[in-house]
Amino acid sequence: MGKYAGNIGYGINSETVPGVWSETIVEKRVYGEVFKNVRRLENGEGLNNDIVTSMQISFISNPYSQVNFHLIKYAWYLGTRWKITDASVEYPRIILTLGGVYNAKQT
Repeated sequence: MGKYAGNIGYGINSETVPGVWSETIVEKRVYGEVFKNVRRLENGEGLNNDIVTSMQISFISNPYSQVNFHLIKYAWYLGTRWKITDASVEYPRIILTLGGVYNAKQT
Protein backbone atom coordinates (compact mmCIF):
# COMPACT_ATOMS: atom_id res chain seq x y z
CA MET A 1 0.00 0.00 0.00
CA GLY A 2 1.51 3.33 -1.12
CA LYS A 3 1.09 6.81 0.25
CA TYR A 4 -0.93 9.51 -1.49
CA ALA A 5 -0.62 13.30 -1.35
CA GLY A 6 -2.54 15.28 -3.91
CA ASN A 7 -5.41 17.57 -4.77
CA ILE A 8 -9.03 16.53 -5.04
CA GLY A 9 -11.28 18.59 -7.32
CA TYR A 10 -14.82 19.43 -6.19
CA GLY A 11 -17.35 20.72 -8.74
CA ILE A 12 -19.38 23.50 -7.09
CA ASN A 13 -22.45 24.75 -9.00
CA SER A 14 -23.27 28.42 -8.54
CA GLU A 15 -25.63 30.88 -10.16
CA THR A 16 -23.48 33.41 -12.06
CA VAL A 17 -26.41 35.56 -13.24
CA PRO A 18 -30.10 34.94 -12.62
CA GLY A 19 -31.05 31.70 -14.36
CA VAL A 20 -27.49 30.83 -15.48
CA TRP A 21 -25.58 28.19 -13.52
CA SER A 22 -21.94 27.27 -13.97
CA GLU A 23 -19.57 24.83 -12.33
CA THR A 24 -16.49 26.06 -10.52
CA ILE A 25 -13.75 23.64 -9.52
CA VAL A 26 -12.35 23.95 -5.99
CA GLU A 27 -9.25 21.89 -5.20
CA LYS A 28 -8.42 20.67 -1.70
CA ARG A 29 -5.19 18.93 -0.68
CA VAL A 30 -5.52 15.54 1.01
CA TYR A 31 -3.13 12.91 2.34
CA GLY A 32 -3.90 9.22 2.35
CA GLU A 33 -3.07 5.83 0.89
CA VAL A 34 -3.36 4.06 -2.46
CA PHE A 35 -5.09 0.70 -1.95
CA LYS A 36 -5.27 -0.74 -5.41
CA ASN A 37 -3.27 0.31 -8.45
CA VAL A 38 -4.58 -1.42 -11.60
CA ARG A 39 -4.86 -0.16 -15.17
CA ARG A 40 -6.36 -1.57 -18.35
CA LEU A 41 -6.71 -0.50 -21.97
CA GLU A 42 -10.14 -0.18 -23.55
CA ASN A 43 -10.92 0.21 -27.21
CA GLY A 44 -12.09 3.77 -27.72
CA GLU A 45 -13.64 5.58 -30.62
CA GLY A 46 -10.30 7.05 -31.62
CA LEU A 47 -7.15 5.56 -33.06
CA ASN A 48 -5.54 4.85 -29.69
CA ASN A 49 -6.89 2.81 -26.80
CA ASP A 50 -8.21 4.60 -23.71
CA ILE A 51 -6.45 4.05 -20.39
CA VAL A 52 -8.84 3.16 -17.57
CA THR A 53 -7.78 2.52 -13.99
CA SER A 54 -9.32 0.86 -10.97
CA MET A 55 -7.15 2.63 -8.43
CA GLN A 56 -8.52 3.33 -4.99
CA ILE A 57 -7.37 6.22 -2.84
CA SER A 58 -8.34 6.42 0.81
CA PHE A 59 -7.97 9.55 2.94
CA ILE A 60 -9.11 10.77 6.35
CA SER A 61 -12.14 12.99 5.84
CA ASN A 62 -12.35 16.52 7.11
CA PRO A 63 -15.54 18.55 7.65
CA TYR A 64 -15.47 19.91 4.06
CA SER A 65 -15.01 16.50 2.41
CA GLN A 66 -17.57 14.89 4.73
CA VAL A 67 -20.31 17.29 3.57
CA ASN A 68 -19.23 17.59 -0.09
CA PHE A 69 -17.99 14.10 -0.99
CA HIS A 70 -20.73 13.81 -3.62
CA LEU A 71 -19.23 16.78 -5.50
CA ILE A 72 -15.79 15.20 -6.01
CA LYS A 73 -14.98 15.20 -9.74
CA TYR A 74 -11.33 14.20 -9.99
CA ALA A 75 -8.12 13.43 -8.13
CA TRP A 76 -4.57 14.29 -9.15
CA TYR A 77 -2.39 11.19 -9.30
CA LEU A 78 1.04 10.88 -10.96
CA GLY A 79 0.63 14.24 -12.71
CA THR A 80 -2.77 13.47 -14.25
CA ARG A 81 -6.32 14.31 -13.25
CA TRP A 82 -8.38 11.08 -12.98
CA LYS A 83 -12.20 10.92 -12.94
CA ILE A 84 -13.80 9.68 -9.76
CA THR A 85 -16.17 6.82 -10.57
CA ASP A 86 -17.08 6.01 -6.97
CA ALA A 87 -16.82 7.88 -3.65
CA SER A 88 -17.54 5.84 -0.55
CA VAL A 89 -17.75 7.23 2.98
CA GLU A 90 -16.47 4.73 5.52
CA TYR A 91 -16.11 7.00 8.50
CA PRO A 92 -13.57 8.38 9.26
CA ARG A 93 -12.22 7.71 5.74
CA ILE A 94 -13.41 8.47 2.23
CA ILE A 95 -12.47 5.94 -0.42
CA LEU A 96 -12.29 7.12 -4.04
CA THR A 97 -12.20 4.84 -7.07
CA LEU A 98 -10.46 6.40 -10.07
CA GLY A 99 -11.55 5.69 -13.63
CA GLY A 100 -10.34 7.26 -16.87
CA VAL A 101 -8.55 10.53 -17.49
CA TYR A 102 -10.57 13.63 -16.52
CA ASN A 103 -10.85 15.74 -19.68
CA ALA A 104 -13.23 18.51 -18.65
CA LYS A 105 -12.14 22.07 -19.08
CA GLN A 106 -10.34 23.38 -15.99
CA THR A 107 -11.84 26.65 -14.74
